[in-house]
Amino acid sequence: QVQLVESGGGLVQPGGSLRLSCAPSGSIFSIDTTGWYRQSPGKQRELVAEITSGVRTNYADSVKGRFTISRDNANNTVYLQMNSLKPGDTADYYCKIKGRRLKWYPLVDYWGQGTQVTVSS
Repeated sequence: QVQLVESGGGLVQPGGSLRLSCAPSGSIFSIDTTGWYRQSPGKQRELVAEITSGVRTNYADSVKGRFTISRDNANNTVYLQMNSLKPGDTADYYCKIKGRRLKWYPLVDYWGQGTQVTVSS
């Protein structure tokens, strides 16, 4: 089985930075799409950033220029570098990897259990 272990969340002051990590605990044969989502009370879960087709990146308008998504192909760890954080970035952040455990296995969405990010002075 594949489980995603998230780390890097915490409390940070406005203007600060955090780096979230998402590390698969099991092997993945191939990855098609990776992404980070966030959700705060009273709001729907929203896509923050993603890597599609192995190279294309997409970002929510609210984080463009501040957040960077990347993946280490050596171990399939996914990162979200968050700079110039704002109070509006406060949320629970979830990573997702769409991939195959084996070559002939179907594509499956694997989700992390979430990590809290709080931006406050």
